[in-house]
Amino acid sequence: MSLLGLSLRNILHKPLRTALSLILFALGTGLIALLFLLNSQLQDKFDKNLASIDLVIGAKGSPLQLILNSMYHIDAPTGNIPISEAKAFLRPEHPLIETAIPLSIGDSYRAYRIVGTTPEILDLYEARLESGKIWKSPMEVVVGASVAADLGLQKGDEFLSSHGLIEDDDLVHDDAPRFAVTGILAPSGTVLDQLILTASQSVWTVHDHQENEEEGHEHEHGTEALPDKPLYEYTDQSITSILIRFKGRNFQALNMQRNINENTNMQAATPAIEINRLYAMMGVGADALRTLAMVIVLVSGLSIFISLYASLKDRKYELSLMRVMGASPGRLIQLILLEGIILAVLGYLIGTALSHGSMELLGARMEDSYRYTFTGLTFVKEEAWLLLGALAIGFIAAIIPAIQAGQTDISTTLSEG
Repeated sequence: MSLLGLSLRNILHKPLRTALSLILFALGTGLIALLFLLNSQLQDKFDKNLASIDLVIGAKGSPLQLILNSMYHIDAPTGNIPISEAKAFLRPEHPLIETAIPLSIGDSYRAYRIVGTTPEILDLYEARLESGKIWKSPMEVVVGASVAADLGLQKGDEFLSSHGLIEDDDLVHDDAPRFAVTGILAPSGTVLDQLILTASQSVWTVHDHQENEEEGHEHEHGTEALPDKPLYEYTDQSITSILIRFKGRNFQALNMQRNINENTNMQAATPAIEINRLYAMMGVGADALRTLAMVIVLVSGLSIFISLYASLKDRKYELSLMRVMGASPGRLIQLILLEGIILAVLGYLIGTALSHGSMELLGARMEDSYRYTFTGLTFVKEEAWLLLGALAIGFIAAIIPAIQAGQTDISTTLSEG
């Protein structure tokens, strides 16, 4: 019988002991692999949506909340800012600002956010239309790829928006004008995939209509093209935030955030700083889980060692017979080492399967909550290093039992029968 066959037979000889070692090893490696998968996909989502944005301006409140809402669309707005106060940052002739993208957030359609903005947001995220055209009139929308796929929206479809960012039939703007789909975005891997984009005037139209209905006033709404009037001239309206990209990173640009925070009723936040702060907060929990996983792996390695060491007592006669039949001490050492490595590989494979399955289940729940896609059907390079680590632990755990097997005293063992 080959070494591999003997090793497998010996491993299966004590199924309960083997199962305990495999379960411990699988739990440890699986938890580490799950952390690798989650961290890799989270970082990819955060990095893609940074979009070289240098500053976000919005209402006073939590700067992290402002970033999460305006750039990642996974939190509530901190409030609105009057255009009369923000107009200086929206003017194209601003000496420090290359791009200023206004955002109006607060309504949704079946829990997908409707964002009032300008067409320049597509350039900011390097997105393009897959079909149709950009909005030209109020109440026209361009739909992200994920939204279109999930809701089955096509060019020409119409729908009513809802107040707020959750799906609730009681919050639908029943008496407001309907939105009409004019275009579908190609998949970009950015936050635009999960948004419904329209002109800021569309959002104002819905809200103005709602206010007029409550006050009992008639309000006419046409489908005329957007007026040739820059957004900063709508000084009686408000927006949620502004995404800023600087022309250059000089002292004045870097000092803009402090000036806004100290001298205006608005706040400014730097995406890179806030995301690093979020990473730091997440890192504490991730480090704790990673430490726990490493402890489990080490305990499982000790379990493999105890299992192999304890089995030697039962197998001394068998090993002595192998020596009598011509097996060298080196071959016996290889046999025990192979058993340790097989246990480690099996534990790694089970753990990896568990981690990817868990990531699929977790991804489905996270997509329902945050509209971001996470998958377990992908592998990261760290998993290869994890396999090497698993092999090393299996090898180390088997060294002492292997050496003892190679030093088996044939005559004494056989005489004791």
